[in-house]
Amino acid sequence: MEFDDLPEIDDFRSLILNNTPLLDVRAPVEFSQGSLPGVENQPFINDEERHEIGIRYAELGQDAAIDLGHELVQGEIKDQRVAKWLSFAEAHPEGALFCWRGGMRSKFSQQWLFDSTGIRYPRIKGGYKALRTFLLNELEASADEIDLVVIGGRTGVGKTLFLNSLPGTIDLEGLAKHRGSAFGPRAEPQPTQVNFENELSIALMKHRANGNLPLAVEDEGHNIGSRGIPDVIFQKMKEAPILLLEAPLEERVAITHQEYIHEALAEYRALYGEEDGYRWWSDYLLGSLDKIRKRLGGPQHRKLKEIMEAALLEQRLSGDAEPHKQWIEALLSDYYDPMYDHQIGKKEGRIKLRGDATTLKNYLNNL
Repeated sequence: MEFDDLPEIDDFRSLILNNTPLLDVRAPVEFSQGSLPGVENQPFINDEERHEIGIRYAELGQDAAIDLGHELVQGEIKDQRVAKWLSFAEAHPEGALFCWRGGMRSKFSQQWLFDSTGIRYPRIKGGYKALRTFLLNELEASADEIDLVVIGGRTGVGKTLFLNSLPGTIDLEGLAKHRGSAFGPRAEPQPTQVNFENELSIALMKHRANGNLPLAVEDEGHNIGSRGIPDVIFQKMKEAPILLLEAPLEERVAITHQEYIHEALAEYRALYGEEDGYRWWSDYLLGSLDKIRKRLGGPQHRKLKEIMEAALLEQRLSGDAEPHKQWIEALLSDYYDPMYDHQIGKKEGRIKLRGDATTLKNYLNNL
C-alpha cells in the first residue's frame, strides 16, 4: 500500500459542519500557534526533532531530512506514536488526520498506522494550511451573507446572558475568552489570534448552514482583550442596526457581582485550587482596577481600592461577598456609564430599539 492508495478528504465544509474528529500530527510548537477547536495533537515529530530535521533540510535537502526523520523516529519511539494514533482512530473511526500541508508527516503517519493495524485512516488534503485558507475564505463569505444585529447596552446590563438566551447568536467574548473591558481577563489565557479567527469562522459557517437567520452579536470594539475581530466582520458590525438592552442600576450591580465575584472566583479556584485560586482572583481584581487608575483619577482610584481591599478581606474572613457591591456600583455609575454615554452618542443613527430583555426578544423573534 503506497501513499496514493490511502484515503484523502478534501470536502472541508462537510468535515467542519459534521464536527469530524481531527488528529493534528504537527509538532507541539506548530499546534500551539493555531489549530481547529477540539483537535487533538499527537505529533509525528516533537519540537526538538523538527528543529534538527529543519537544519538537515536546509543543509542537505529533502531526502537527507527524511532519512534523519526515520533515524529519530524508529523502534520504541515510533511504536509509542503509532499507538497514540491508533487510540485516536479507534475512539474516532469517523475522523481524519493532518499535518501542515498534507505532506510527508501526515502521509507517513497514515502509512505507519496502516502497516501496524490495517486501518486506512484518511488524511486531510493540503493539511492545516488548506483548512486555514478555507476558513479565512469562509469569513469573507459570511461577511457577505449574514444579516447582523448588534446588541448594545451599559456595562453590567447582561448582554451576554441575553444573547445566550436566544437562538442565532455568537458569543464573541466567549470565543475570545475575555469580557471585553479592563476587568475582562479570564482565569484561562485567551486563544491565539489564529484560533480565535478559526473558531469564529466555524461558528459563522454553522450559523449560515442552519438557515441564515439574523445573527445577534454583542456590541464590541475592534479588539476583545488582545484578540482582534477580523476586519471583514468588524466592518459589518459597524454598519449593523443596534438594539439597546436596558436595566436599572440595581440589576446591573447584581449581574456584575455574580459574574465578576462569584463566577470569576469559581473559575480561578477550578484552575488553581481553593487557596491559590482566591489569591489569583484577588490579584486579578486589584490589578484590573489599577489598569484604569489614570482614567479614574488618583483620589477616586484610592477610594475604590480601599473599598475593594476591605471587601476582599471581609470575604476572606467571613465568606460574605456582599461588600463588593459598593465598589461595583460606584464603578458602574461613575466610570463606565459616562464612557458609555460618550460612545453610544456616536451611534445614535443606528439605534433601532431600546428596552428590557423581553422587549428586545420580541423584536428579534419578529425578525
